[in-house]
Amino acid sequence: MPQPVVCNASPLIALDQIGHLDLLEKLFSTILIPPAVTREAVPTVTLPDWINEHTLTQPIGPQILHASLGPGESEAISLALEVSARWVILDDRPARRIAEALGLPVIGTLGILLACKRRTFLSAVRPHLDTLLNFGFRISPDLYDLVLIDAGESEDK
Repeated sequence: MPQPVVCNASPLIALDQIGHLDLLEKLFSTILIPPAVTREAVPTVTLPDWINEHTLTQPIGPQILHASLGPGESEAISLALEVSARWVILDDRPARRIAEALGLPVIGTLGILLACKRRTFLSAVRPHLDTLLNFGFRISPDLYDLVLIDAGESEDK
């Protein structure tokens, strides 16, 4: 059985907003989410049956993670550690830094889009980046440009 993939709410919400929540299933088959992520995502996202809530058996102490992260990020990182996740999908920079410091492999929404283009699930990344921006997803201009370069979609000036 392959190692599980754990996701936080913001990538679920972002991919749902652009109509591509299905990309997670294409890449990973099944996604695990902790209860806090379910609570954060369900008001806006209808979770398909390949996204499974998984209760934590040994959450990291709140004093460690909750000090700088929200409940969803904290539980996602705790769950990823608990199940030895292949990936933890996080967009929040502080959460990503903590996960990486704990030895977890991290990917975010933009990395998901790039991986999907490389596997030909998407023909282009740029329109999806632009749609994310229209929904208020924060992408610095430098990161936007780097993603386009990585995707082979940069415009040489």
